[in-house]
Amino acid sequence: MDSILPLAYILIFPGFLFLAVYGLFLQWVDRKLCAVMQNRMGPPWFQGYADFIKLLAKEVIVPDASTHKTMFRVLPFFAMAAVMTAMILIPVGRTALCSFQGDMVVVIYLLTIPTVTFFLAGWSSASPYSTVGSMRVLTQLFAYEVPLMLSLIGPAILAGTWNLSEISAFYAANPAFIPAQLLGFLAALIALQGKLERMPFDIPHAKNEIVGGQFTEYSGRLLDFFLLAVDMELVVGAALVNAVFLGGSLGLAGWAGAAMFLGKTLFVTFLLALLKVLMARIRIEQMINFCWKYLAPVAMAQVAFDIFLKYKLG
Repeated sequence: MDSILPLAYILIFPGFLFLAVYGLFLQWVDRKLCAVMQNRMGPPWFQGYADFIKLLAKEVIVPDASTHKTMFRVLPFFAMAAVMTAMILIPVGRTALCSFQGDMVVVIYLLTIPTVTFFLAGWSSASPYSTVGSMRVLTQLFAYEVPLMLSLIGPAILAGTWNLSEISAFYAANPAFIPAQLLGFLAALIALQGKLERMPFDIPHAKNEIVGGQFTEYSGRLLDFFLLAVDMELVVGAALVNAVFLGGSLGLAGWAGAAMFLGKTLFVTFLLALLKVLMARIRIEQMINFCWKYLAPVAMAQVAFDIFLKYKLG
């Protein structure tokens, strides 16, 4: 039994099966919300699952020009593994499955790994479209990563801990401090939009410019697993924002805590979909200027405010 439980956590909940099923569901929610906001019909609820199954049956083609064929094949699995590991550290109920001091830093690090695999995927494809997409992926990483980290630091300073479960518990016990994190919350949402490469930051795979960006040469189950990793990363990103800014499950456990988690991650997905619909794609240099000139100072202002609030309360 002791050996079966960890395997169940990894494969079922909160591991692969939960992330895959809920990630594909959030993909549908996102697409449906965008369709409704644009006065379109949108896909049926099972569209994401059908596409996933369909791609599994497609042929995998590895470019002849690729000089790193093994790396080309294994990168999607590294992306999924990093996202799954990050989810284990984020509280779904009162506490995370694995919790330790400083786990927030580890989660930020783990969520950087999929972006690196996207870059390596384009680079190893030996395609001009993929190469341009991979360079945009890496350039975007340096734009949104600093604002994202700064936005997460503020709530952690006020809570007096770098542990995600403890941060979540602090704001669940002190909900009056949640509105005080509004600037950081908005900065985190925008930075998360960039990390997920969603409109207006879908620059690396702009279909009217570079076909499919870093994934242009991917097909079959390898492309399927990369797209699934992106959907899973949406779940983890929404869960991280929930834990840091929204008080997690607000101290609820069991089914009530799980329902609170689902409701809040759906709320975060709604905000991301709203941002996606309201904005048009921008150029890569515009994103860099925006992140460094505006988003980073906003996140820094939240950090300064939280330090001041911590000092006054202490």
